[in-house]
Amino acid sequence: MTSVLAALTDRHEAEFVRALEAAPDLELVRRCADVAELLSAGAAGAARVAVVSPDLRGLDRDALRHLAGHGVRVAGLVARGDDEGERRLRQLGVTLLLTPGESPDAVSLALSGLAGDLTPSGTGRAGGGGGAGGSDGNGGSDGGVAGRPWGVDETGNPVPDAGQRLVGAGHDPTAGHDDGFEGHVPTPITVVWGPTGAPGRTTVAVTLAAQLAAGGVRTLLVDLDTWGASVAQVLGLIDEAPGVAAAARASEQGSLDAVGLARVAPEVVPGLRVLTGLPKAERWPELRAAAVEDVLRLARQVVEHVVIDVGFALEDDEELSYDTVAPRRNATTLTALEQADQLVVVGSADPVGLQRLVRGVQEVAVLPSPRPVIVVNKVRASVAGARPERSIADVLSRFAGMETVRFLPWAPDDCDAALLSGRSLLEVAPQGALTSALAGLAADLEPRMPSTARPRRRGRRRAPTSGLRAAVGSATASVLPGRRRAV
Repeated sequence: MTSVLAALTDRHEAEFVRALEAAPDLELVRRCADVAELLSAGAAGAARVAVVSPDLRGLDRDALRHLAGHGVRVAGLVARGDDEGERRLRQLGVTLLLTPGESPDAVSLALSGLAGDLTPSGTGRAGGGGGAGGSDGNGGSDGGVAGRPWGVDETGNPVPDAGQRLVGAGHDPTAGHDDGFEGHVPTPITVVWGPTGAPGRTTVAVTLAAQLAAGGVRTLLVDLDTWGASVAQVLGLIDEAPGVAAAARASEQGSLDAVGLARVAPEVVPGLRVLTGLPKAERWPELRAAAVEDVLRLARQVVEHVVIDVGFALEDDEELSYDTVAPRRNATTLTALEQADQLVVVGSADPVGLQRLVRGVQEVAVLPSPRPVIVVNKVRASVAGARPERSIADVLSRFAGMETVRFLPWAPDDCDAALLSGRSLLEVAPQGALTSALAGLAADLEPRMPSTARPRRRGRRRAPTSGLRAAVGSATASVLPGRRRAV
């Protein structure tokens, strides 16, 4: 038996409940009055499938993510002709829609298939399925053989792939999905992360995005730093209405699409759009993981490359202070790392910054994220010796096993001039050493970029300064067996 929760409005509840109760292989375990009761029942493991109405008050993307996390897959009940309700459920991520008046057999086949209880032929049990691992993150099926959605055609006969059938007319099931086609280059997401201590994450992210745009690659720069968003200030933008908060709010309500995202991410220079961050750190609860994931999914449809500036913190333990699921401040950073195709880790060149960099790379390595491109910023002789690049490269290689490292020169005058004018380094110092170094990084991250600069190669190693050895050695001694502690 497939257990079912119903959270429906009065309009069609009685009719559909009768079909559920008469359906073979279905068991209606609870009729939920609101979203709170639905989430409670889902968290308790009361059912494997939930059927919801598009006008259910409080239904949002975060609620669907919560259900999916407990192995509950979600279907929608939409009246014929209710295009607005259909659109809202689709944008929230519900892939299977039913209509009032379906026969009990058709309802049984559709919901059992969604739960993964039917084989593609509908004649046997597939076993398993229904867990969080078989969900698309919002309660929909992942399209696997055992978990494929089933539904009914216009005459009430069961058919597979109901997730591609909409009740309303004029809907293209493939709209809004980047399934790829010949000659198409998928939109990559590049996340710029770095440990605490202002290593230059935002400077790198802004300049990298500006370089991509200048190279003819349509780019979106997203500020997801919930601890100290600053992209708007760096580029001299008014952030009274932060774009990322507006996009997340619309996503939660199921009203965000690619056009809406482009509207709240204005083009600041040709080819570069910016989604500004939160003006106050206290507003971090507005950014939920499910909404951020949806925003990034749509961002791939708006531009050709997405660059994200994220916060430094990676801890995922805030929810331990609560008895129920609660917002997590670092969820935006962790979600961005999960969605990233490329990761740039930025650290500063001083002994404290290098120690934090090594520990930060170790922390990122245990998270679901791409292999990082390690960048050492603010390289200067005053903190690393006469040949800073060689000294730092030798220390990171010997004590941290980092063989491939990129270096960005110390350019305080260029950075100050850019901040004063509210423009990117590319606009203020297009021929500067830091700008050129970041152009080389952009060329390596984006194959469509013209190769205008290349990273400087390391020369012959020399003995590192004692300060660098002590900093990096202390950060790695506890995690690198057989390494001698630097003194």
